[in-house]
Amino acid sequence: MADTDSPQALIADLGRRARGAARVLAGLSTEAKASGLRAAAAALRRGAAAILTANALDMERAAAAGLSAAMLDRLRLDPARVAAMAAGVDAVAALDDPVGRVIDETVRPNGLVLRRVRVPIGVIGIIYESRPNVTADAAALCVMAGNAVILRGGSEAVESNHAIHAAMVAGLVEAGLPAEAALRVDTTDRAAVGAMLTADGAIDMIVPRGGKSLVARVQAEARVPVLAHLDGINHVYVDASADAAMAERIVVDAKMRRTGICGAMETLLIDRAFPAAARLVDALRDAGCEVRGDDAIRAGNPDVTPASDEDWDTEYLDAVASVAVVDGVDAALAHIAAHGSHHTDAIVAENDAVAQRFIAAVDSAIVLWNASTQFADGGEFGLGAEIGIATGRLHARGPVALEGLTTYKWVGIGTGQVRG
Repeated sequence: MADTDSPQALIADLGRRARGAARVLAGLSTEAKASGLRAAAAALRRGAAAILTANALDMERAAAAGLSAAMLDRLRLDPARVAAMAAGVDAVAALDDPVGRVIDETVRPNGLVLRRVRVPIGVIGIIYESRPNVTADAAALCVMAGNAVILRGGSEAVESNHAIHAAMVAGLVEAGLPAEAALRVDTTDRAAVGAMLTADGAIDMIVPRGGKSLVARVQAEARVPVLAHLDGINHVYVDASADAAMAERIVVDAKMRRTGICGAMETLLIDRAFPAAARLVDALRDAGCEVRGDDAIRAGNPDVTPASDEDWDTEYLDAVASVAVVDGVDAALAHIAAHGSHHTDAIVAENDAVAQRFIAAVDSAIVLWNASTQFADGGEFGLGAEIGIATGRLHARGPVALEGLTTYKWVGIGTGQVRG
């Protein structure tokens, strides 16, 4: 690779082009951005056949490479998923635009009006694996929030990402938006990821979407601010007061609806006083889930695999769940504090006081009461397509959509005031 074609030179060029597009996007009206996204959604629908052909090639290569069933499910597209991708872009176009929104306003004693106003962040870098729909979701959210985006997908989805990106850009350009609003890193060289992570000044924020090793690398190497979560070690706690039928529905859905997503339950905690623990274990196993239990669980189900210390700290992303018996809500909270990842945790309970205690004490980005952890999704929160789940405590937390892709600036409006 020649110096002029080095990963650093490539990312610097993309950053320069994206910065120019970001300046254009920041000044566009809500309708102009929405019109561009509607055109992009239409282009996705027109290009569905080409997208599916590209995805079939990726799937063939991924299967030959031995990717897991969960990873193949993330990668796979079908007509319904392409249609849903396009619908997601349309949904983003219909969302309220946060750019220009006044967060708050104060009037100083001297009459100076001070406002905090939402503005785009600038250039967003997205580094992601497997899921080709991220190409459309990320581009749509970034553009609607007035940001340019640099997309770097995984090598396993290179053909799918290329086809989706081409359709999105064709639609944006058709509507008069700059092609550089959504740029794609067109090399699979892993050094390009490192170049993005150190592109301070060219990229304003990095959002990783992928496995633990990818996110860990991003968080360790980045010199650019990062919005991410590392693990989705999510818990469902079934209190003694829980309705047994409700608990069964929630537990099975939380684990088995889609096992490979970051919102899937990985550990089930059951109050020792709950009378139907065996029913929950049997329901999981009947649904095809391998259960790894503590001694109390195995006392009632001796054929359950013993849980190791490692199990409580594992994000399986597969049809496997660890199950433990705990002595009430405080013991459940202690377990989650010791082993959770601050992503999503749920309680099933009829006792209001217990539920409120759980909600107040769990330090997670999403806490649910009598609902499945699989609702940890921006679309389910009414945010449109999400760019990711953030588990940190600064800037944005939980599903990150339009508002999470903005920052703010102070605007002062005076009538001639001077400090003197």
